[in-house]
Amino acid sequence: MSQRVALVTGGTGTIGTEICRQLGAAGHRVVATCLPAEADAAKSWQAAQKQAGYDIVVVPCDLADFEATAAAIRTAVQQVGPADVLVNVAGITRDASLRKMTPEQWHAVIQSNLDSVFNATRNVIEGMLDRGFGRVISISSINGQKGQFGQTNYSASKAGIHGFTMSLAQEGARKNVTANTISPGYIESPMVNAVPEEVRQQIIAQIPRARLGRPADIARVVVFLAAEDADFITGANIPVNGGHYMS
Repeated sequence: MSQRVALVTGGTGTIGTEICRQLGAAGHRVVATCLPAEADAAKSWQAAQKQAGYDIVVVPCDLADFEATAAAIRTAVQQVGPADVLVNVAGITRDASLRKMTPEQWHAVIQSNLDSVFNATRNVIEGMLDRGFGRVISISSINGQKGQFGQTNYSASKAGIHGFTMSLAQEGARKNVTANTISPGYIESPMVNAVPEEVRQQIIAQIPRARLGRPADIARVVVFLAAEDADFITGANIPVNGGHYMS
């Protein structure tokens, strides 16, 4: 069983929760970040995880702010130790067609989805390189691969994540620091479940596997990539979408 420290940004969300649980079950000491405004709710989340058998440290953090991210990671290091595994999960949507998209909608998504990956990774990468071990796993999206109407901001941010990953993979390879991307398809979540039933069924009809993905489908790949012996996989983008988009 691993005793590595795993930092999961956005770890209190739907996919993040399952990632935290599976990393914990694999023996990692897990730290999850949450938005500062959600700190109280995160305490309840943390208690629920503990009751379920998962001891997860929670650190509030505005990942769109570099200095705030640095401070939160210093807090995590003091409580648990330096991160050996970083899972970049945090992200938002602000959908609109480009002709109607405001600069605020554009910048909010780029900052939350792409700047956050830089902010978190930049603050752990030096330690990983110095120690000769690191796993950086970033959650992109099927729509970062194929695009999606009304999501120029989201698709750009998610495509940018994999460009970042490929370059980081080259920088870290000789020091046993891997970097990989996971691109989920449509996953069962409050956001997807809020879509009208008729539309949701139309989406499922386009998926060869004939179902929505589950958070566990993503978490299993994270645990695999975080493993000690996954060191020959780097710079990859692994789609987990039930065959919805193949490239």
